[in-house]
Amino acid sequence: MADPASLLLLEEYRDYLGLQRRLSEATQSVYEHEVRLLLEQGMDLGSVKAHEIEVYVQHQVVQRTLSERSVGKMLSALRSFFTYLQLQKVRIDNPVLLIQRSHQPALLPQVATLKQVEALLESIDTSDALGYRDRTIFELIYSCGLRISEACNLEVSDYQSGYLRVLGKRGKLRILPVGEVAHSFLKTYLEEVRPSLVGAKRSVKALFVGRRGRKLTRQAIYKRFMMYTGLSDIEAKVHTLRHSFATHLLEGGADLRSVQELLGHSDIKTTQIYTHVDTTALQDAYRRFHKEEEPS
Repeated sequence: MADPASLLLLEEYRDYLGLQRRLSEATQSVYEHEVRLLLEQGMDLGSVKAHEIEVYVQHQVVQRTLSERSVGKMLSALRSFFTYLQLQKVRIDNPVLLIQRSHQPALLPQVATLKQVEALLESIDTSDALGYRDRTIFELIYSCGLRISEACNLEVSDYQSGYLRVLGKRGKLRILPVGEVAHSFLKTYLEEVRPSLVGAKRSVKALFVGRRGRKLTRQAIYKRFMMYTGLSDIEAKVHTLRHSFATHLLEGGADLRSVQELLGHSDIKTTQIYTHVDTTALQDAYRRFHKEEEPS
C-alpha cells in the first residue's frame, strides 16, 4: 500500500489530469491505477532510473498477463506521471522516455455484422423496466455510435426532436440524429419506463438510471451488455456497437468526413481505420465469389 505522502501526490496528479490535461474520466482512472501500482513499489521518484522502471514494467507484463495494447497504456500513464513530476520540480528528466517498446501493429476494431447486432439487440427481454431500459441504451449507442461514457453522461434534456446532444472527449460537443428504431424505444422509455425507475427522485437529470433511480455507471452498463452477449452467444463489447455503427455507415456509402463528425474524431486518420475493415469484408466476399466460380 502506498504511504500517505504518495497518496497525496496521487490525488494531486489526478487533479492535473482532469483540470490541466482535461483527460476523460476513463483515461484518468487508467492512469491513476497504473501510477498507484508504481507508487506501491516504494521507488525514489527523484532518482529512479529508466532501467529500473523497465524491469518493473516487464514484471507487470508477466504478473498481469498484459497485452501489447495494455502495455502501451501503462507506459503512457507512466510517461504522463513523470512529466507531471518534472512540472513539480521533483526531477529534471523523464526516464520513461528512454524505455523502448516493440512497434505495436495497427489493430482493426472488432466489428459485428448487421445480423449479429440485430440478433444481440433482439435477445434483450423488454418485458420488464430494466430490460426495456437496456434495449434503449444499446439501440441508442448503436444508432449514434456512442462511447459508453457518453451514454452514461446523457441527460434527459440532451434529447430533443429526434436529435441527441453528446459531449465527447475533451468537451467536444456534437449533435447526432437518432435512428427510427432507437427513437421509438427512447420515446417509450422516457414516457413510461424511466418514470417508474426514478420514482420520487424527480430531480434526477440522468437519462439512464438504475432500479433505484440513480445514474447508471459505465461498469453497470458493461456488465449488463456482457450478460446479453453471453445469452446470444455473440463475442462483442459495448464499444463493438460504435465500431459497427461506423463500419456499417461506410458500407452503406457514407463519406469518411461525415462519419468522422458523427464519431467525434479530431483526426480523420482515426476514422480511416474503418475503411480497412470495410475493404477486408469486400475482399473476403470477392475471394468467396471467385472460389465458387473456379472450374472443377
